[in-house]
Amino acid sequence: MRGATRVLLERELDLAWNGGGGPLLACGFLLCLTVLLPLAAGGDPRTLRPVAGGVAWLGLALASLLSLERLFERDLEDGALDLLAVGHLPMEGVVLIKAVAQWVAVGLPLALTAPVAALALGLPVGLTPLVALGAVIGGLGFALTGALGAAVALGARRGGLLIAVVVLPLFIPPVVFGAGALERAAGQSPAPALALLSAYVLFAAVLTPFAGAAAVRNAQG
Repeated sequence: MRGATRVLLERELDLAWNGGGGPLLACGFLLCLTVLLPLAAGGDPRTLRPVAGGVAWLGLALASLLSLERLFERDLEDGALDLLAVGHLPMEGVVLIKAVAQWVAVGLPLALTAPVAALALGLPVGLTPLVALGAVIGGLGFALTGALGAAVALGARRGGLLIAVVVLPLFIPPVVFGAGALERAAGQSPAPALALLSAYVLFAAVLTPFAGAAAVRNAQG
């Protein structure tokens, strides 16, 4: 079981890093968004600073969507998903490992890019560790709920659009909690917002494997 888990995780990471430039595309999108927004808003720091945290988290959410369409679709197309279904791991484990690989390959690079994006939007330098910490936690939530959306959209004609419709409402809580932690840090402790963000991730970790596996089996059937 451990060997199968390690092999599948390594395979997913290799596909994510070498198939379509997943992390580079996501990080590039986030940086482009933070460059375009000041140009559109006029570049006044007094205008950007109050919304910097929210915009940074919105950028993280949108960037996390970019590589979700191929998470299960490529395995369905080449028959690998059928092999995974009869392998040593239950489908629930496969879904969870794919979500973790998505977080490692895309979520963690985005977490490293997020402080740079936040600084470009006018967020104080002292808040960059909080931005990175929140992005690491929230990125796992994005990966888990994103994997669920990718499983639900499996086999659909316009899978990318369906994933966005399913996933974006699920991305609202981490965006709210993450941006709220930055807002509270101005004069209060961000711990309650981070606790809510962590609770969301735990809930997604419980829900995603079972709901995602059911969706995959439905697509295969």
